[in-house]
Amino acid sequence: MTEPLVLIGPEGAITVAPAALERLVVQAAQSVDGARVRRPKRSVEVEHLDGRASVSFELAVERGVPVPELARAVQERVAEAVAATSGLQVERVDVSVEEIE
Repeated sequence: MTEPLVLIGPEGAITVAPAALERLVVQAAQSVDGARVRRPKRSVEVEHLDGRASVSFELAVERGVPVPELARAVQERVAEAVAATSGLQVERVDVSVEEIE
């Protein structure tokens, strides 16, 4: 289960809700042509600790699209989006291809 992300700075604390982190992952993954996140409310998980994050989710891939290339593109896009938005260092993005549509 994704926990809220709390960023503490000299001006105070910023809390990013789990749903916001999960939605960010879904939007980034689905911005890659041929990719769709399966069960976004249940399969997306963002774990974070000490400024580092790992992400996991299930993916559906459009038929005819090379799966390894698509999955790598999704991993890169998600890592970039999470790092740019949260400031976390993304250590891993685990993608499980569960469906070819």
